[in-house]
Amino acid sequence: MTTAKELLRAYLEDAIAAERTFETQLREFAKEGDDATAQAMFSGHADETRVQYDRLQARLNALGGSVSGFKTMLAHIFGMLPKTAQIGHFKEERTAQNLMIAYTVECSEMAMYESLATVAGQAGDVETEQLARTIQQEEKDTAEKIWAHLPVAARVAYHRVVGTDPETYRRAS
Repeated sequence: MTTAKELLRAYLEDAIAAERTFETQLREFAKEGDDATAQAMFSGHADETRVQYDRLQARLNALGGSVSGFKTMLAHIFGMLPKTAQIGHFKEERTAQNLMIAYTVECSEMAMYESLATVAGQAGDVETEQLARTIQQEEKDTAEKIWAHLPVAARVAYHRVVGTDPETYRRAS
């Protein structure tokens, strides 16, 4: 049988491992392509992600836990899998592909924080529940920004791949 505190620590460890992996991924996305808006979005969210997992780490420490190196390693391995979906796509599509991956991760993180907040609430840990809800809202805000930029990046990718001028296309539409 596991105690509520042990369960909370496990959820926090998972969240920290996921955030660390995503920070690495975001920093890589920020180096790719030539879409300055997307690069700034990726870089800014990587910084925010770093702050998020520092806050989670502080909460885990307060509950007497520590980060699992094994979970972090597994998260990094699984975090690389979405990039394999880019195989077979043109480099001109990279920004749109990265935005899709980032949006998917943000949605997964919202779900992860919903679970953490729910478990914390059931355990009577108001502080962890509030932390999870705050970070969950940050992830939702970021997902909305990514979603808004995705059609722009996809249009640019389309025109680059098929060799048309996006300005000509806009005028003809």
